[in-house]
Amino acid sequence: MTTPGPLHGVKVVDLATLFAGPLAAAFLGDFGADVVKVEHPAKPDPSRGHGPAKDGVGLWWKVLGRNKRTVTLNLSDPDGAELLRRLLADADVLVENFRPGTLERWGLGPDELHAVNPRLVIARISGFGQVGPYAPRPGFGTLAEAMSGFAAATGEPDGPPTLPPFGLADSVTALAAAYAVMLALRGRDLTGRGQVVDLAIIEPIMAMLGPQITWYDQLGYVQPRLGNRSNNNAPRNTYRCADGRWVAVSTSAQSIAERVVRLVGRPDLVDEPWFATGSGRAAHADELDAAVGGWVAKRDRDEVVAAFEAAQAAVAPVYDVRDILADPQYAALGTVVTVPDEELGEVRMQNVPFRMSDSPGEIRHAGRRHGQDTDAVFGALGLTGDELAALRERGVI
Repeated sequence: MTTPGPLHGVKVVDLATLFAGPLAAAFLGDFGADVVKVEHPAKPDPSRGHGPAKDGVGLWWKVLGRNKRTVTLNLSDPDGAELLRRLLADADVLVENFRPGTLERWGLGPDELHAVNPRLVIARISGFGQVGPYAPRPGFGTLAEAMSGFAAATGEPDGPPTLPPFGLADSVTALAAAYAVMLALRGRDLTGRGQVVDLAIIEPIMAMLGPQITWYDQLGYVQPRLGNRSNNNAPRNTYRCADGRWVAVSTSAQSIAERVVRLVGRPDLVDEPWFATGSGRAAHADELDAAVGGWVAKRDRDEVVAAFEAAQAAVAPVYDVRDILADPQYAALGTVVTVPDEELGEVRMQNVPFRMSDSPGEIRHAGRRHGQDTDAVFGALGLTGDELAALRERGVI
C-alpha cells in the first residue's frame, strides 16, 4: 500500500515542456504532491516523441511524466485560460516555462493569478530569466551548457568545447527548481503569501561549476580544458584495461595518491618534493598517468578494481547502462525500480534520488496517456459531461 509522502496534499499544476520544468514537477510528485500535467490538446509535450519508442510509446515521457495526472487545455483560448484559473484556485504550485511575457499575454501573469489565489507559488523557468536583454530569446539546456562555462572547460585540451549527450543543464535546473519551490512553500508558511520563483537555465549549472568566477576575479585564471585530468590533483583520469574496459581513478586525498603509486609499483614517486601537494602532482600528470595507465593496461578490469579495493585506493569501473543494472550496490540502494504502466505493462527507471527514513518517495506510475485525466480533473471543478464535450469539440480541451 502506498504511504502518503511528505508533500501529500500539495497540488502542483505543471504547464512546462522540455525538460527542466516537467522534471521539477516530477520530483515533487515523487514525494506525494498531486501533479496535474497540462498539455495542449493538439500539441502534446514534445518529450513524448523524443528518443526511442516502443510500439509507438515514447519512453522518455514514461520517466518525465511519472506520478502525474494528464489533462489537455488550450491556454490561448479565453475559455481555456479561465479553466486554468479555476484549476489554480486551490493549487499550491504552478510550474511553467513559456517564453517570458506569454502568460501575461493570455491574462495569466502572476498578478492575475495571485488575484485568484494569493497563496500560489509560481515557478517560472526560462532559458535566460524573466528580465534582461536575452529574456525574450528561446532558450534550451544546450545553450546553458555553452554559456555557463561548462562546455568551454569540458573536452580534451586540443579538442573542441564539449557538450553532454543528455540534458545536464535542464536536470540541474529541475533540482534547483524543486528546491526553490520548497523554499517558497516554507516562506508561505511564515507569511501566508505565495511568490514568484524566477529560474534561468543558464544559472544553476553555473553554480555547479565551482570557483571559476572567483579564480578569475582574484587571479585572472581561466579554467582550461583538461580532458579527464584535474588541475587540483593527479593521478586523476580514465584508464583502459587489458580487456578493453575502463576504470576511473581519483586521488583527491594525499593518502590515496600514495596508495595508488605504491600499488602500481612506483613508491619512489612519494619521495618527490612535488608529490606532497595536489597541484604539484597535477603538474606531473604525464608521469603519473604513464605509471598508472601502464599498470592498468596489463590487467583486466575486475583484477584492477579488486587490487585497488584491497589497497584502499579510490577506483570505479566506467559503467554503461548494462553494468548499472547488474551492479549489486545499485541493487542494494534500490536505485532502479520497476514501475507499473498501462501501455507497457512494466518499465524500469531510476528511482527517486535519495532515501528518507520516515517519508520516502515513490514512483507510483509511469507517464500516462495524453489527456488521460482531462474529464476527471475538470469534472471535479463542476463541468458537466455536455460542457466537457462542447469544449473538446472546440479544441479548448
